[in-house]
Amino acid sequence: MTELKLPSIDYAALAPTLIMLGAALLGVLVEAFVTRRHRHLTQLTLALLAVLAALTMVVLNADDRLITIGGAIAVDGPALFLQGAILVLAAIALLLIGERTVERGGAFVAQAAVTAESDDDRRQAEGSNGATEVYPLTTFAIGGMLIFVAANDLLTMFIALEVFSLPLYLLCALARRRRLLSQEAALKYFMLGAYASAFFLFGVALVYGFTAGMPGRPAGVDFATVNAAVTESPASPVLLFAGMAMLSIGLLFKAAAAPFHVWTPDVYQGAPTPVTGFMAACTKVAAFGALLRVFHVGFEGARWDFTPVLGVVAVLTMLVGAVLAVTQTDIKRLLAYSSIANAGYLLVGVLAPSAEGISGTMFYLVAYGFSVLAAFAVVTLVRDADGEATHLSRWAGLGRHSPFYAAVFTLILLAFAGIPLTSGFTSKFAVFGPALDGGQAWLVIAGVLTSMVLAFPYLRVVVMMWLSEPGDSTPTVTVPGGLTSAALMIGVAATLVLGVAPAPLLNLAAGAAEFVR
Repeated sequence: MTELKLPSIDYAALAPTLIMLGAALLGVLVEAFVTRRHRHLTQLTLALLAVLAALTMVVLNADDRLITIGGAIAVDGPALFLQGAILVLAAIALLLIGERTVERGGAFVAQAAVTAESDDDRRQAEGSNGATEVYPLTTFAIGGMLIFVAANDLLTMFIALEVFSLPLYLLCALARRRRLLSQEAALKYFMLGAYASAFFLFGVALVYGFTAGMPGRPAGVDFATVNAAVTESPASPVLLFAGMAMLSIGLLFKAAAAPFHVWTPDVYQGAPTPVTGFMAACTKVAAFGALLRVFHVGFEGARWDFTPVLGVVAVLTMLVGAVLAVTQTDIKRLLAYSSIANAGYLLVGVLAPSAEGISGTMFYLVAYGFSVLAAFAVVTLVRDADGEATHLSRWAGLGRHSPFYAAVFTLILLAFAGIPLTSGFTSKFAVFGPALDGGQAWLVIAGVLTSMVLAFPYLRVVVMMWLSEPGDSTPTVTVPGGLTSAALMIGVAATLVLGVAPAPLLNLAAGAAEFVR
């Protein structure tokens, strides 16, 4: 009888993930046993303490380079760097999610089961305290993202994908105002996300079938087995290429890359703005962390085959994001197409055949995350009697009414445009440089040209805020609460510091750019 041998588990290395998932479970118990009056403060404190504790463990594990749980999780430089990035950005997003003074009761619906546009819905929109279930949902999503960037086999990656996707589908439907738009966004995201997950799982099956053709080695979906099969298997590569294509669809959907981007504008517009910021920052880090691991560890031996295809996807993504951003009349949809274009720039870094490409991509993810959270923090403040005023025409003359916040938003838009002395310029340099050195000049040229096109909608908003006369419909800028002020200050400070003095973070990313194989 064969003795069953259990895999070794390094609990210290897994501590960040375990802390976040444990906090999510505690959050569910808080919903059941803590009175409604005290839930908000309890849940927000619990979520922030969990993020802080998980970040502390990431720092303590900084020197770890190992594979644990029977090969399911890799704890290496990129995993730890990206986990730290997710936790820092998630802490800022939690500050926006926890804000209750900008809008009475917060950005979230009090009772999600209330029929949209009904009398009960209108009454709850006027000031009932928002649902606190958003905190355990957010912490579950963060836990899933931490697993996603550290997954060392495709099946673990799929499970992590579902763990962080399902809470996001729910969070998108919980907006206090414009409930129908919010529910429509959540339904679109859920339906398209389900298809993308199905493609990913089918790709896992095909890759598993390809690895079965290796003589003397069992089939598997861990990256070591996949990498060995790519370079050594005598089997037909049809299964491999089909599997790679389907895996890419699932990952590129989460990254909001064209042509799998169609959900992004509707979801960004309909979701509660703090959730939109959380998705724009943290989901992008998770998606590109997985792309880096899949293509630099699992399919490295097939680089000559996937680089031209993903290069075309990158160029298409940059073009779609830049061109369609020009036509937008809603600030959240404009930021959505900006996010799509930035996914294209990040793909340039993913395709750079060097450690500098990996480190540049990781730096870009952090810098973009800070800036986009600051941008959505400003969006939450520009309001009228019906809530957030997101139509661009309403922002005309905002610089006359609120010069400080108009200046802050101008800085963020200039960073998105890649103006020197901002984090956006340093980020683009960090991904374009390695790509140019690696012979991908065509991608860099496409990136530079689309960046010039994308600067137009940003500068149009700047001109509108400062040079247009304020009208009767120009909204006011609400005085931010302490949580939003903190999130905004952190985002703006990071945008400036990473533009003026990026060396510490660049060096940290460069030191963390080696995968455990």
